Amino acid sequence: MTALAAPASWRQLGLMVQWQTRRQVRNLPLFLLIQLLIPVATIVGFGLLIGHPDRATALYLVTGAPVIALISVGLVATPQFVGQARAEGSLDWMRTLPVPREVFLLADLVVWTVIALPGVVFGLVVGALRFDVELAPVWWVVPVALAVSLTAAAVGYAIACVMSPVVAQLMSQVLVFVVLLFTPISFPADRMPQWAQETHAWLPIEPMAQVIRAGLAPGDFTVPGRSWVVLAAWCAASVLAARWALRRRG
Repeated sequence: MTALAAPASWRQLGLMVQWQTRRQVRNLPLFLLIQLLIPVATIVGFGLLIGHPDRATALYLVTGAPVIALISVGLVATPQFVGQARAEGSLDWMRTLPVPREVFLLADLVVWTVIALPGVVFGLVVGALRFDVELAPVWWVVPVALAVSLTAAAVGYAIACVMSPVVAQLMSQVLVFVVLLFTPISFPADRMPQWAQETHAWLPIEPMAQVIRAGLAPGDFTVPGRSWVVLAAWCAASVLAARWALRRRG
């Protein structure tokens, strides 16, 4: 029987989610404000650089902003907060609780995934108004967005558990610049050098952007079958890596 098969484990998950949320009550308003500002800054900043973009470029900017918001929570905020918990000893204390590690991990990932969602919605509204583009979201964009956020959060969690707190925080700062400027999220991949295109074909960030774009503007974007496979593989591997890291440190 798996860790979440029994009703008691589901109850533990609910309690852990509540506990983790309450731990962030003081920081939650500021964190949500930052999450709202990230997509706005992306749209406004790139808009100033580009000027008056054509429709295709505007769609890339509008659909790319929520992807950046989702990824930034997982790859930037998660390592910082988990690293802080390690440094102050609260993470070690939580490991002493009679709760399966899988439940503990999933509760953290649920909290970070949900925190990322307001920035996604706000970024879409601001982007559509700023560039006067119409989106036609399909129903499956919601579970896809959750999978993207879950994958990013799991990768960030694994980074925070494996690396020292200082290194994890430095890594998160580097990743935010890489995500903003050197990944095909707000622009087509064919603008990058060939070696970069081939590298991103195996990394999860381009598939993340592709599935979100196709879910928001299905008439303009499609998702290659390979991207679904890459994203699913990274999602599964990142969750397993975070679980392994959490067990290894215990």
